[in-house]
Amino acid sequence: MVVIGDLMTDAVARAYYALARGSDTPASVTTYGGGSGANVAAWLAVEGTDTSFVGRRGSDITGRTREMELMGYGIDSRVVMDPERPTGTCVVMITHRGDRTMLSDPGANARLQPEDLPRDVFGPDGHLHVSGFTLINEDSRHAARIALRFARESGMSISVDSGSHAPLERAGAEAFLEWTSGARLLFANIQQAKVLTGREEAEAAARVLTAWFPNVVIKLGDEGALWASKTREDLVTVPAEPVQPSPGSVGAGDAFIAGFLPSWLAGKHPQDSLAHAQRLAARALHQPGARPDLGDGY
Repeated sequence: MVVIGDLMTDAVARAYYALARGSDTPASVTTYGGGSGANVAAWLAVEGTDTSFVGRRGSDITGRTREMELMGYGIDSRVVMDPERPTGTCVVMITHRGDRTMLSDPGANARLQPEDLPRDVFGPDGHLHVSGFTLINEDSRHAARIALRFARESGMSISVDSGSHAPLERAGAEAFLEWTSGARLLFANIQQAKVLTGREEAEAAARVLTAWFPNVVIKLGDEGALWASKTREDLVTVPAEPVQPSPGSVGAGDAFIAGFLPSWLAGKHPQDSLAHAQRLAARALHQPGARPDLGDGY
């Protein structure tokens, strides 16, 4: 499995009370390794999948720490050091009600270049997953599209995710669908699916998206997830795993992707793959941060 995407530091700020605008609000602030692409790679690796991660980091100590974490998970790190831009950072603001808002500075991620792509990771026996953030960001988009071309030319299967609904809307649905041409599988949550299709209902959005992608998975949060295929009329749905989330959990969607891909690529029924994805997402919700806790049974 080859993952191309973002490597970040997450600064998770969880408020204990309603935000006092213009003043101070008691909170806990903790830093973790993050970045959607790196998170997917980490969950894949700890689940036993041989995984390479391709990305870019700063020359700062934060970047060295983030890359060492990837290697600690057993990932084949193909991270290029940027001499000018810092490692990306995302401030995750969690209100006392649990609502999440992200303030993202991609830093070195935005400078991913085609020459950063190691050609030896592209081959007919592999699968390429591309983070939607790498496609949505204008400065890294060219490298992401070149990676998709390398994968198509080498006979790899390809999946992409939709990033986040607000930047996806700014980039434009039509453009995103064009950039991801040739992908075998799209991951989206319901907000992203609405941006891409204009449909409010997940089932309707999934059917529209199968005009572009042979397979579509839509994450529905507490309502579970669904899979749709261009070659089948029926949709496959599974419920969410019942779980009491950790207050600082932020990576369930990335864990979901990592739970689905190996099972689905191995030929398991989509219902089984969705169920495994939900179990891994539930495991992510049990812990703070976006990455697997190596001290929690891994």
